[in-house]
Amino acid sequence: MKTHNLVQGSPEWLAYRTQHFNASDAPAMMGCSPYKTRSQLLHELHTGLTAQVDQQTKRLYDNGHRFEALARPLAEKIIGEDLYPVTGSEGKLSASFDGLTMAEDTAFEHKSMNAELYGNGAPWGDDFVIPLHYRVQMEQQLLVSGASRVLFMASRWNSDDTLDVEQHCWYSSDAELRQQIVAGWEQFAADLAAFVPMVEEVKPIGKTPETLPALHVEVTGMVTASNLAQYKEHALAVFGAINRDLQTEQDFADAEKIVKWCGDVETRLDAAKEHALSQTQSIDELFKAIDDIKAEARRTRLDLDKLVTKRKDEIRADIVNTARATYVEHLNSLNKEIHPASIMGFAPDFAGAIKGKRSLDSMRDAVDVALANGKIAADAQAKSIRSNLVTFHQVAEGYEFLFADLSTLVHKAADDFKLAVQSRVDARKASEKQAQEAADAAAKALAEVVKAPAPAMVMHGNLPVSMDQFDKTYPPVQKPATAPDLKLGVIAERLGFTVTADFLASLGFEAHIERNARLYHEADFPAICNALIDHIQNVVEGIAA
Repeated sequence: MKTHNLVQGSPEWLAYRTQHFNASDAPAMMGCSPYKTRSQLLHELHTGLTAQVDQQTKRLYDNGHRFEALARPLAEKIIGEDLYPVTGSEGKLSASFDGLTMAEDTAFEHKSMNAELYGNGAPWGDDFVIPLHYRVQMEQQLLVSGASRVLFMASRWNSDDTLDVEQHCWYSSDAELRQQIVAGWEQFAADLAAFVPMVEEVKPIGKTPETLPALHVEVTGMVTASNLAQYKEHALAVFGAINRDLQTEQDFADAEKIVKWCGDVETRLDAAKEHALSQTQSIDELFKAIDDIKAEARRTRLDLDKLVTKRKDEIRADIVNTARATYVEHLNSLNKEIHPASIMGFAPDFAGAIKGKRSLDSMRDAVDVALANGKIAADAQAKSIRSNLVTFHQVAEGYEFLFADLSTLVHKAADDFKLAVQSRVDARKASEKQAQEAADAAAKALAEVVKAPAPAMVMHGNLPVSMDQFDKTYPPVQKPATAPDLKLGVIAERLGFTVTADFLASLGFEAHIERNARLYHEADFPAICNALIDHIQNVVEGIAA
């Protein structure tokens, strides 16, 4: 680990952090931070701009630093060694330690006690599970420092610096989580290089149409005073002018606000109607007008409500489909590179990622995290396949024809894959060696025959042999009086390979057919073997020629 002489919070420290991937940002990169999204982190590192810290947040930070300083002596007592705050890096990865021993084998990480860590107040036991976002931060600290463990502590102190509550436990490295962090930063670096920040928009606040004038109605057995006609004309004009083409965030905010406003109009009209009813039992014109206005308010409310739901569903689908298309494009690029193999597995669950998310920003961030994780998993699989393909070309050179199932086999773990390839190649080589030894033996026997004076030749099957050799190799065999009982399958089993009755017939050995069985005399077997040796040698010489 390379150490840096920096004071946490100083301008130099802040400048250093913009050039590194920091442990405190790792949870946001992994999409598990409750304080910052992955999209926000991308924007910060791309622009160099961080969110402004308000006074309340600053007080929390100040208390956190105070609690940490007060807790450090407690940690030193538990560890049995002095602790030194330090900032360190390993390549692009960085970590700021609340404390590290001189030997750099034990780290200290402190958090202000909060509801998540306090739980029901019971002491942390062996079954206490440290929240994931804290584990991610500490795993990167171990990766950077090379330390073997972290003392994780949470405490809260009173204003007079007396201890209110404290809990602690040990965190040891998690190899799988470490691998995920390394792969996560690699993907994050690629996303950062291609990042195009979106223009930040002020969150729109919905607005309703202009307020309708107050409806004035007085009755004394008949309508004595009313602006109902003018009210109806104005109300219907307002409803007709409401925007139903929802495109922007402002349009959605307006529509949602108008839905509530229409409901209020309906309520007020009901109240006016009830007020009129309290004065008279039947004024048909008044009620019809009120009902017309109320019906239009209701229709507008329902239409807009459906429109909001429909457009949000369309935008959700667009977010999911865009992410899915990006993932497929990434997958196709990898598959082209690792052909004939291909990435196996399922695409990220983008639809599940946006489930329960209400704002478009939260949907986009959730899908971005799922997309990044999908790319990471695909890249890891492609890396394994590339390594196996390198092994394949090294081990199976000249024997590629044995691996018609390579596209499936290549997904094995590296050691298992190498063993499978090596075993198959070794088996083939052993078979070839055995065949060559048999051919060499046959060739040697033939050479002995060639040394002798050229005798009269006869044909045995397709192979020319001398009369003398024929008599020695294939001496007349007294056929037993009993019927042949040596089955073709038994001959193949003895030889270790399959032969057909037609092939043996071409060598001069006709089968006796009994039902579906091909039978030979046991006494013919040595001659069959010699004929096979001669045939093999003939084939070898034909190929060599």
